[in-house]
Amino acid sequence: MQILDGKALAKKIELKVTNGVKVLKEKTGRVPGLAVVLVGHDPASQAYVGMKKKACDRAGFYSVTHEMPEDISQETIENTITMMNNNPSLDGILIQLPLPAQIDTTKLLELVAPNKDVDGFHPFNVGRLTTGLDGFVPCTPLGVMELLKEYSIDVKGKNAVVVGASNIVGKPMASLLLNADATVEICHIFTDDLKKHTLNADIVLVGVGVINLIKEDMVKEGAIIIDIGINRAESGKLVGDVDFDGVSKKCSYITPVPGGVGPMTIAMLLSNTLKAAKENTK
Repeated sequence: MQILDGKALAKKIELKVTNGVKVLKEKTGRVPGLAVVLVGHDPASQAYVGMKKKACDRAGFYSVTHEMPEDISQETIENTITMMNNNPSLDGILIQLPLPAQIDTTKLLELVAPNKDVDGFHPFNVGRLTTGLDGFVPCTPLGVMELLKEYSIDVKGKNAVVVGASNIVGKPMASLLLNADATVEICHIFTDDLKKHTLNADIVLVGVGVINLIKEDMVKEGAIIIDIGINRAESGKLVGDVDFDGVSKKCSYITPVPGGVGPMTIAMLLSNTLKAAKENTK
């Protein structure tokens, strides 16, 4: 069993981005700009935004966080996004999810200019991903593909089971695997017998937020396990959706939590924002 070390790869990608920022600044006189919209006081969202801010600082980005109260109006956020769309100093706009119940999330994601949609959630970029065209891809699934590539794991022809069908992880993950010629199944909350599907998988990718959902008897010998889940156990420890101790005895590769997919998400956000900056300065 080999650990897929996302932390180490994320550092390599961040270094590459940092060098790219220096080159961009020398050529154009400007650096990539990223704006984050943070609504309310969710501790997990605040921590995540804080990590993004530190990564931007290390890479040499210009970054700004728009912190808004929980009871903010739809119109106020929309006006802020429109302002950011028109700001030439900003190359990327990120709306930290989830948003409060009174906010129409879909409308906000559609309002972000597609060329600044570094999270890859705009229908324009979703469509380009689905049809195999270049665009912005959601950072977590993109990070998973980079991690597989780093360890020379070729998904072509492999049976891949994606557990979770969210627009943020599950669906784009399936599209990326399909584009890379894997045979893809998506399982979700209404799947009748999850074990029946995961047992046949060469690669199991899970991101649903359920502690120990994938157990040792649900995976075949030598399977590749990508744990995208992140949960806080009663002990306070961060854990994924996979029973690591049990499953790691059987698999060939596995991502740890923390230190697997999580760091890759932020690394790919930096990469996407640099990509946007290069496009925006052509």
